[in-house]
Amino acid sequence: MSEQSPHLVCSHCQATNRVPAEKLTAAPNCGKCSQPLLTGCPHELSAQTVHKVIQKNEVLTIVDFWASWCQPCLMMAPEFKAAAGQLPQVVFAKIQTDKYEQAAAPYNIRSLPTMVAFKNGKEIARQSGALPSDQIVQWVRSLRAS
Repeated sequence: MSEQSPHLVCSHCQATNRVPAEKLTAAPNCGKCSQPLLTGCPHELSAQTVHKVIQKNEVLTIVDFWASWCQPCLMMAPEFKAAAGQLPQVVFAKIQTDKYEQAAAPYNIRSLPTMVAFKNGKEIARQSGALPSDQIVQWVRSLRAS
């Protein structure tokens, strides 16, 4: 990764953008579709998008692996969204494991919900169990500091 201009995948059109680091805090837009790249809101991943978002994003990317039948997952969803709003320079995404089992399988998720932190296509940390937004923010900030 180039620390000066990391890659960021657009959640709208899936184009990979190179964004100068100093512009990450200035709400950059996609060069292809002109939509915001960092929205401060989690976006839903699909079987077609999960691997690209994880592999191509060079900024910290937090993926919530969840299922529609999982009560703790449903309870954590608004907390995850609130945390995303507090950390707009971090990519927050969700993948529904009961809908996209094959796409989630390579990540060896053993319990739900599980948040996995990726950077430069590599897993750097994981956290299982439902957390309130302040603990999610604290966990993500600890990853950014390391």
